[in-house]
Amino acid sequence: MIGYVTLGTSDLARAATFYDAIAAEMGTGRMMELDTFIAWGAPGGGAGIGLTKPFDGQPASVGNGVMVALEAKDRDQVHRLHDIALANGGTDEGAPGPRGETFYAGYFRDPDGNKLNAFVMEGPHSAQ
Repeated sequence: MIGYVTLGTSDLARAATFYDAIAAEMGTGRMMELDTFIAWGAPGGGAGIGLTKPFDGQPASVGNGVMVALEAKDRDQVHRLHDIALANGGTDEGAPGPRGETFYAGYFRDPDGNKLNAFVMEGPHSAQ
């Protein structure tokens, strides 16, 4: 149902380094790029992420309670994505580990403070 998610940034070049590294681990890249906007994903693929300088010209701000969840292939990729985020200017919001019986996730923020996680569903109700 979700086509893409757009997050705000005040430093597009810095944020692009962060998202280029995350996207590369997930096997995708940039699909659209303008002076004030970059989108990662694949046309016809799963939901992508867009990053933009706010249209109103005001500083980008983080939405309280807003989070983007990135579906990983397995636990190892959850750990790699968490590590990549921290190595590219992100901050830790919760080390990778189980959250309940069937959910495994690691949480982090991008250089602008937007919250993301990498997760995998496991067990009898997962679509592996």
